[in-house]
Amino acid sequence: MTRPIIVGVDGSAPSLQAANWAGREAAIRDAPLHMLYAAPRWTHDVPLAHQPRSWGTGAEAAEREMLGHAAVHARAGRPHLSVTTDIIAGRAADALVAAAEEAQLLVVGNRGRGGFAELLLGSVSRDVVARAPCPVAVIRQPHAGDRGEIVVGVSGKSGQDFLLDFAIREAALRRATLRAVHAWVHPATRWPGDMEPLVYDVDEVNQEEAVLLAEAIAGWREKFPDVTLVQHVVHEHPARALIDASAEADLVVIGAHSGASARVGMGGIAHAVLHHSHVPVVVVRP
Repeated sequence: MTRPIIVGVDGSAPSLQAANWAGREAAIRDAPLHMLYAAPRWTHDVPLAHQPRSWGTGAEAAEREMLGHAAVHARAGRPHLSVTTDIIAGRAADALVAAAEEAQLLVVGNRGRGGFAELLLGSVSRDVVARAPCPVAVIRQPHAGDRGEIVVGVSGKSGQDFLLDFAIREAALRRATLRAVHAWVHPATRWPGDMEPLVYDVDEVNQEEAVLLAEAIAGWREKFPDVTLVQHVVHEHPARALIDASAEADLVVIGAHSGASARVGMGGIAHAVLHHSHVPVVVVRP
């Protein structure tokens, strides 16, 4: 059975955009779409407090209506899409992370109904990106019309096959070009204990970094001959390079920390890209 795509909705405009994006993604992957709303409820540890009347049966009816409205957004132009909905009591981030155990992709809006409009990335989105066991798509306002390009950030270090695999498969599904962006600020160290030179020739180092990128993506053209794979090396901070590249793309794919570092946060580059990308961002973890 094909694993579902899960989208978190709460009735906010960003979550409806996420529902529409998730519907399209489910359609191109031929996957079912499961919509999840995490409803606040009193828990057993506050037995003396009365549950607000707005959290009774009337609230559930309103929540079902909201989910139905979100399903309409997901099915827009995709009438045969399989969509299911569910309401779970509890914190939104916890519910989404738990549900993601069975998902191939988790989709959220960049901020929800309860957040401050000034915040570019809400607390639920940030928490889910840092903890979810599957790739997470954070949806900002998508550009009208496809540009036919996906951007993936490549560090040039080993161990990024998981990231390139996701990005190139996504490009194949969309019949899009994949632009592999490798940005550098200082020359890369070649071995443990190696020191960065104080003075260097930018053009020469740029050529060396291009070799690193070529090595990192070697073999992927052969595995996916129908995908146009473009190399892009730039002397720039990686976050700025990816944000700039997003202005001409449909989607940005980036990697996240794994292991102990994942419990600390999503990483500075991912944090910056999620806040400032012009298009939806997918964060992929090993």
